[in-house]
Amino acid sequence: MAQRIGALGNVALKDGRSVVIRNLRETDWDALATFGQSLPKNDLLYLEDDFSHPELITRLANAAHAENWCQLVATTKTGTIVGYTAAQRMPGWSNHVANIRLIVQPEYRRSGLGMQLAHAIVEEARDMGATKVTVDMLAALNAGQAIFSRLGFAVEGQLARHAIDRDGNLHDIVIMSAFVRV
Repeated sequence: MAQRIGALGNVALKDGRSVVIRNLRETDWDALATFGQSLPKNDLLYLEDDFSHPELITRLANAAHAENWCQLVATTKTGTIVGYTAAQRMPGWSNHVANIRLIVQPEYRRSGLGMQLAHAIVEEARDMGATKVTVDMLAALNAGQAIFSRLGFAVEGQLARHAIDRDGNLHDIVIMSAFVRV
């Protein structure tokens, strides 16, 4: 499948730093593992996927060219991954829907990187043929909800005590969605 270039490439952040947003490559295993290990324990509590486990990193790196799944990373000039996002089209009767995941390293939050990655992955989901894009997050993640709201997403529902973190605590999930093609 041809990769869209418009939303990818060099990006200047609000704080003057710059990153490159590009497709994840199979050769990114070490950089992605380092990214996962660098995330604070509190972040890992609230992620659906545990980026600190080598098995997950292997699965993500091996899926770099998977059909109906696009993964993007934000890297510094040195190749350090500071952000990850993915869109995966759903199977069956929901194959017009893509679900998004997004995580940014704490040192790059509030720099506009989350918004840049969100915009890029929504464009990629549209290019994969998705007409609806969803994102699930903990209800307490106000910054994440703000990012997707600015992109036209609206809360579609909330599931009470639907997620359990790695410490056994229950959390509400907010489901946001946007139609990206009519």
